[in-house]
Amino acid sequence: MGTTQLETVPEPKYWHLKTVLGDALDSEFAVGEILPNERELAARFGVARATLRQALEQLELEGRLQRRRGVGTTVAPPRVGVAVADAGHARPGGAEDDWQPVDAGLAAPPAAVALLLGTAPDEAVHTVRRTRSSHGRPVAAESLYVPVSRVPALAPPATASGPARARAVLRELQGLRPASPDRAVELGSARADEAKQLERLPGSPVLLVTTRYVVDGGTAAVAVATYRADTCRLTFGDGDPVGLPAA
Repeated sequence: MGTTQLETVPEPKYWHLKTVLGDALDSEFAVGEILPNERELAARFGVARATLRQALEQLELEGRLQRRRGVGTTVAPPRVGVAVADAGHARPGGAEDDWQPVDAGLAAPPAAVALLLGTAPDEAVHTVRRTRSSHGRPVAAESLYVPVSRVPALAPPATASGPARARAVLRELQGLRPASPDRAVELGSARADEAKQLERLPGSPVLLVTTRYVVDGGTAAVAVATYRADTCRLTFGDGDPVGLPAA
């Protein structure tokens, strides 16, 4: 086979510099240590400051560096390991469940979620919003979508909303006893509302975990969790108990 066009494209200078800087961070700097200023770093590595900035920005996106106003650029701590499919996360009402309900209401879900739920594109469903923190830092924001028909005992609210409404929806879900949930992970970018919750800029890289809960062969709920890609390392356990998010 011949050489493809992409194979002939040289590696960008900033990308090579990012690798070199990453090695230096591992061998020469401690977590929290302030890096030399841009002029010193550019002189040390023999590159233009514009190239250096590109490499630093990439390392920041990858969670290796943190830029703090009034302090400078520091070495970031290792990514926080966040369990996605452990017992505490999956068990309804589990003591280890650290998701916090924020709000709930009725609204049409995104088109991709409506397709998973099997609802009409404009059909309103219960939407529960929750957040998750680890070591005192926000790491994830979640939207849980539940068709109204799946929780018939819970009449659509006239004015009720907020955490109390979210807990009411979740309590109704606990009795459904779903089969093993299906999960998918993909890379995405933070919407404005998610970025605010996660203390990031809109468009920042995030990890999207979509979980589909199945009951009697049909989808009972779909959760879309947005995790910070710069600080999170997602872990998945085997044989986790089946369940739905806890109230």
